[in-house]
Amino acid sequence: MSRIVGRLSNEPGQVERMLAAARLQTTWGEQALRLAGAQVGWVGWRQPNSARANGVAVVLDGAIYNRAELGRAESDARLCLDLYQRHGFVEAVQKLNGDFGLALYDEAQQTLWLARDRFGLKPLYYTHSTAPFAFASQPRALLALPGVSRAVNPQFAGLFAGAHYRYFDNNPTASPYAELAQLPAAHWLCVKAGQVATGAYWTLTDAPDLTAPEKELAEQYRSLLLDAVNLRLKTATRPAFTLSGGMDSSSVLASVVELLGAKQHAFSTTTVDATYDESAEIQSMLEPKVEQWHRVKIDMPDVLTLVGQMVAIHDEPVATATWLSHFLLCAEVAQGGFGGLFGGLGGDELNAGEFEHFWYFFADLRAAHDEARLADEVEHWALYHNHPVFQKSAAIMEATLPRLADLTHPGRCLPDRTRLERYAEAINRDYFDVRSFQPAQDHPFRSYLKNRTYQDLHRETIPCCLRAEDRQTAAQGLDNFLPFLDHRLVEFMFRIPGTLKYKQGVTKNLLREAMRGILPEETRTRVKKTGWNAPAHQWFSGAGCDLLRDLVTAQNFHARHIYQVPEVLRLIDEHEQIVTGRLQRDNHMMFFWQLVNLETWLAQVAR
Repeated sequence: MSRIVGRLSNEPGQVERMLAAARLQTTWGEQALRLAGAQVGWVGWRQPNSARANGVAVVLDGAIYNRAELGRAESDARLCLDLYQRHGFVEAVQKLNGDFGLALYDEAQQTLWLARDRFGLKPLYYTHSTAPFAFASQPRALLALPGVSRAVNPQFAGLFAGAHYRYFDNNPTASPYAELAQLPAAHWLCVKAGQVATGAYWTLTDAPDLTAPEKELAEQYRSLLLDAVNLRLKTATRPAFTLSGGMDSSSVLASVVELLGAKQHAFSTTTVDATYDESAEIQSMLEPKVEQWHRVKIDMPDVLTLVGQMVAIHDEPVATATWLSHFLLCAEVAQGGFGGLFGGLGGDELNAGEFEHFWYFFADLRAAHDEARLADEVEHWALYHNHPVFQKSAAIMEATLPRLADLTHPGRCLPDRTRLERYAEAINRDYFDVRSFQPAQDHPFRSYLKNRTYQDLHRETIPCCLRAEDRQTAAQGLDNFLPFLDHRLVEFMFRIPGTLKYKQGVTKNLLREAMRGILPEETRTRVKKTGWNAPAHQWFSGAGCDLLRDLVTAQNFHARHIYQVPEVLRLIDEHEQIVTGRLQRDNHMMFFWQLVNLETWLAQVAR
């Protein structure tokens, strides 16, 4: 859709400088608005999403989906301006259902307001240690300003080097750059008379669980999901759909077919290696729901070149190897002439679909003293989801549960120190000590499962995934639509007890019931979960292994003093043994993905 920028300054040329840096394609248009005390700007495709009237200027990145119920206006930006004049800024933002980064400057009040959508689908950064105050959708526009340092945030770099990706966004106000901050999702910011204030305009609360019969709740869920999809369809221009073998993307695609009565174009990444290929699982969707299936083959790409391209558009390292697949998929979607991309991100968090969510469901059952249901669920968990590397049994559950859940305090989840510290020995402690890092854990609910999924939404899986989706769709001129992250749907699902999300080891039970008659039965009832991933274990083996060694033994790599090089070399050798020997052990592909991304980013930052 677009990018927005602004600065509390009348110095000529500054907003143009920011707009030039924010431009990701030569075909993008731009608009600058100058007022007494501030300059704001919009850059992107289609018509500028900006408005100016009565001394108030608005620029908006994203889209408002509930415009029909809020009043007539020629643009989303003008709608926000009108709402501000009627209700004030915070109340106006509370009325919006959309994905947006929003800036409003009131000339008479000499006040700048910023806001970000409820889950952070659209990004928003600002300077917190330099004057005059400036903001932008991406760091690149702020780094283009004189006096703004490109210095790296050492905690971010340290976590990216040696921690699990779930901990990169533990502080939602931080950015990869020392002098730049992020506005957290669902927050507003106000700058007036040199003072900066922030606050939340929305949050999930611990409301009582819904007690209606399962069938009735499933009908409500279906209605909410169809409406969330429909609202986004009204904004979309020639949409395409990601399609994996799982429930989430399939449900979004099937919902569109249900609404429009027409099959749709679907894009999937496929691999020769069977580890992460979902071609067989996708087949059941093709005949009834797909007009044309576009297969994007991901096997042995030029990882270093592609990572360089990705980091250049992200302004930071990219969290997981999955996003290389998405990067190539987005390029194919754009080349096909499509204007928007729908996906199922958020479905796992709402429906407790991640493998690790089982632990917190088990903790809830134990806290409820429901040992009979617990024993039955553990038995089926082991039956359906056992894995030669990640084994599952009642004994493993009993040994692991106290490490992940504080069973003496209902709902209190614990950080996974084993996962967090797995590569601590590979990081120089004088740069960053992974073992001393204490991640923030939110506990607004009495349910372990709800707190775990709340953490995913606000501090772990969702922030880095949304950032990747936004950067990569925007770089290709694609709108990005994620219906599962409609806040009404999220609020509803946070009132659904875990006992309706799981049924005898099968995940996403209520979604399966809601999609009855919409999804093909083979898709709706499939228990197997592969997960959208990439065969990065192969990328860092063979010739890729040699490239890693060259990177790690280079002078610049040594000079950064981030890694313990001998330990990294040992991990390279071990990874090669695991992959080539087909050993039943967890490999190190994600560690190497992070290493390559971090080193690529640091090299770009130093230019």
